[in-house]
Amino acid sequence: MKRKQKTRRELPAIPDKLYFTISEVSQLCVLKAYVLRYWEQEFPQLRPIKRRGNRRFYQQEDIVLIRQIRKLLYEDGFTIDGARSQLSNTPETISQPVKINIMVKKVIAELESVLQNLQAEMKVSH
Repeated sequence: MKRKQKTRRELPAIPDKLYFTISEVSQLCVLKAYVLRYWEQEFPQLRPIKRRGNRRFYQQEDIVLIRQIRKLLYEDGFTIDGARSQLSNTPETISQPVKINIMVKKVIAELESVLQNLQAEMKVSH
């Protein structure tokens, strides 16, 4: 009997902006907002800026951290305690593959944008 393999969903590129709402981060990390709020309690490194009305604003490094946590829990099979321990023991070695993946996705998104602009210019000039 063949075992059904989980299809790994590709995470979207992180847009180049300073602040993100919890709903934007939820979409970028493919997580529910309540999961993000729960992780804030469990991972001391995750501290988004809170503004009036207790609204959360995340920065790019927060999203990178969330993606690291997501990978540790969902792909590598760590428990929350194990993931917390991994992050506090070796933050740089764990985050390196995640950072590289994010940079590659950014470059691809930028190249696709350049290609679309070139194609649009080609249509106009003909």
